[in-house]
Amino acid sequence: MIELVGCGTPDAGSPGEPLCLAGQTGQVDQASQVAVSVPGAAHTQKLREYFVFRPGAFDQAVNDIKSSIMDPEADGNLQSAWLLAEVDHWNNEKERLVLVTEHSLLVCKYDFLTLRCSYARRVPFIGIDTISTGEFTFPPKSLLKRAGLGVRIEWDNNRELPFTARWNPWSSQLPFVTFTAHPLANADPSMVNLCKLESFRDELISGVKATQRDSPSAGILVLEKPLPIDAYVGLVAAINNQGRLGYAMARGPVGF
Repeated sequence: MIELVGCGTPDAGSPGEPLCLAGQTGQVDQASQVAVSVPGAAHTQKLREYFVFRPGAFDQAVNDIKSSIMDPEADGNLQSAWLLAEVDHWNNEKERLVLVTEHSLLVCKYDFLTLRCSYARRVPFIGIDTISTGEFTFPPKSLLKRAGLGVRIEWDNNRELPFTARWNPWSSQLPFVTFTAHPLANADPSMVNLCKLESFRDELISGVKATQRDSPSAGILVLEKPLPIDAYVGLVAAINNQGRLGYAMARGPVGF
């Protein structure tokens, strides 16, 4: 059993289970993917609507996560930090800061208003068994579509999922996490390298292989194949993605 860390003390749990942070539980939020092509000052203003693109915001968030979430024994040293979008099993997008450490993957939601990590999920490298890269696919009769490339990290592949977990949009029991590029990945030259999905995947694969090298029972498959999302209508996801609700950004006089 892999130990997870939250609320300052280690707790036992399953790999990839959300961590308990200051009495909060992980909240599902939704987002959208929006292309930005406005020039000059308007472009800069559009960027700064996303809190993470404001000067120093990303570095501060990473430092806060290092001090409040990272555990020297469970994680080791930080190797790299990335700005990506998570795509859940109901096709909802959520902005995520993703940290690759020596021994684990940390998937974090950072609250740029309260300056704290409000959600974190630790995936120990020793339990990861598959990393797949490909385009997203949906059931034949699904009304949903999603363009672009994704990377899916899976663990506990032999564990049978309960029906309620697969069809619960807020479930945290699914043994995988899927990422795609942040919608503004190429909009800010200073942030481009932090948003490269393929570079993130390559570093993750290297880290997992290094951790599993001395474990005869562990092993990782690296695949290129379509990434299925078993969602059909997804009305809530469509509304929330269109409204960019999974991204920390200014919304009129308020921001969240």
